[in-house]
Amino acid sequence: MTRRVVLTGIGVRAPGGSGTKEFWDLLTAGRTATRRISFFDPSPFRSQVAGEVDFDARAEGFTPRELRRMDRATQFAVACTRDALADSGLEPGSARPGHPEPHRVGVSLGSAVASATSLEREYLVMSGGGQEWVVDPGYLSPHMFDYLSPGVMPAEIAWAAGAEGPVTMVSDGCTSGLDAVGYAAQLIREGSVDVMVAGAADTPISPIVVACFDAIKATTTRNDDPEHASRPFDGSRNGFVLAEGAAMFVLEEYASARARGAHVYAEITGYATRSNAYHMTGLKKDGREMAEAIRVALGQARTDATSVDYVNAHGSGTKQNDRHETAAFKRSLGQHAYDVPVSSIKSMVGHSLGAIGSIEIAACALAIEHGVVPPTANLHTADPECDLDYVPLTARERRLDTVLTVGSGFGGFQSAMVLQRPEGARA
Repeated sequence: MTRRVVLTGIGVRAPGGSGTKEFWDLLTAGRTATRRISFFDPSPFRSQVAGEVDFDARAEGFTPRELRRMDRATQFAVACTRDALADSGLEPGSARPGHPEPHRVGVSLGSAVASATSLEREYLVMSGGGQEWVVDPGYLSPHMFDYLSPGVMPAEIAWAAGAEGPVTMVSDGCTSGLDAVGYAAQLIREGSVDVMVAGAADTPISPIVVACFDAIKATTTRNDDPEHASRPFDGSRNGFVLAEGAAMFVLEEYASARARGAHVYAEITGYATRSNAYHMTGLKKDGREMAEAIRVALGQARTDATSVDYVNAHGSGTKQNDRHETAAFKRSLGQHAYDVPVSSIKSMVGHSLGAIGSIEIAACALAIEHGVVPPTANLHTADPECDLDYVPLTARERRLDTVLTVGSGFGGFQSAMVLQRPEGARA
């Protein structure tokens, strides 16, 4: 028998907020957290805007040894993991009834660029600031391997969670966070584990990553107005705003969570991913592959398109993505696409690459919990090819029983997930 999967713990670090409450307050107020880059001088770059997280690792309780060992992205993931475990009541070593055996707890972590910022720093050390190679290993951090190997990140999560079950790293570009949670749900559903700590983290605001997206002209050049630079679905949009962030969750088998009296935010009832096998950055105009992922996810959830109460769009703010998504929604949801509210939280927190899919799952779970649809900020000018209800500027109160969230990533990855109000609370 297929087992059910519920979300019982949330931890978030996002631009504009240092925790789940601050994150949700930002979204529902329609505030933006995109600013001019402050981590380094951005003036030489084409795009000079980003969503930075106000994060004090020492205040978060990290020891000096942990700070030397962990990249910023790993610190984000561990901080969010601690919050999610506390929120769920499953802290390591807890003597509460219903606490799972360590070998029945796993980890699934997503990241697009992993420890890129630390690797860039070590490269500058090794190259003598770009003049010559420094071959003396004494110049380098003894934790260089931790930065080089992406698998170290989920290992740190496993240590923080006391998880002795399956531990994996998912790196599918911008769908990494969505896919990591989807994979975790599958492991619980098939009976391999009872609990998964899952989510994603990325901290890509560094010169090398900014230059990478400059090179392909994917990011915005609206440097004179950073607070309003992220404009998904708006006719004046001209690229996405790079950001950092993380979100981690505790996922559990439904019966076990209910037996121990856990608070359930939402049930994950469907997930699917597809590839367009077409182009590294290009998207087919008809949105067929995203539409197929949506169709399969809805089928797995045993619900139809007309039951969807809200769609959390990928909504990156690039010309082709927003049109591609709009076509995919029409193809998969039919006439209902014109009736259901659709919005993009990237308009407020930017695009944190692999992390954003998990951050958007957090937004969806909280939307179900509070009965509020987050808005699309900065949406003032209609694009005739983006003609759905994108919830411009202001959040809406609305009962949400079924929420669809989607992701689209470089490489042609297209993913979809269905979250639903916990059984017993649905209409």
